[in-house]
Amino acid sequence: MMSELFAFHVSAAELMLRGTLMYWFLFLIFRFVVRRDVGAVGVADVLVLVVIADASQNAMSGGYNTVSEGCVLVSTIIGWNVLLDWASFRYPRVRRFAQAPPLPLILHGRVLHRNLRREYLSIDELKSKLREEGIEHIAEVKAAYMEADGGFSVIRSKGAASTSPPPHNATAP
Repeated sequence: MMSELFAFHVSAAELMLRGTLMYWFLFLIFRFVVRRDVGAVGVADVLVLVVIADASQNAMSGGYNTVSEGCVLVSTIIGWNVLLDWASFRYPRVRRFAQAPPLPLILHGRVLHRNLRREYLSIDELKSKLREEGIEHIAEVKAAYMEADGGFSVIRSKGAASTSPPPHNATAP
């Protein structure tokens, strides 16, 4: 009975191939179709991840039902993830493929509406992110970008006064 728990009913090579194919299929969808959100994960995002995980599970597994087969499949997926992270760190070409470049949203105080539409980002959401950075007016921004991870970065114009508090480690004169 215990041996059935660890027996292989599907070959390890087949599990690795299925895991590899599904990993790269899902990676390409998330890299080039879903892309990013404004630094937040909403309920709809979680729902999509759960549905994708459930839908892809059968394609990956091919009907596995033992612990050993599950371990091979999970190890294959994690292995690809670690390998891609390592290669992205080591090789700029891989990094450019694996990570979306920063998307400019504001350049020289002008909103790039086309890029906002591309990311389904409203002007109100953009202004909200600017307020979080202590910026009241778009004209104060030299550049604002949506980063690959969904984060938001802002470069102030040189003449714009900073209204944000000093860093925590700043020392008083």
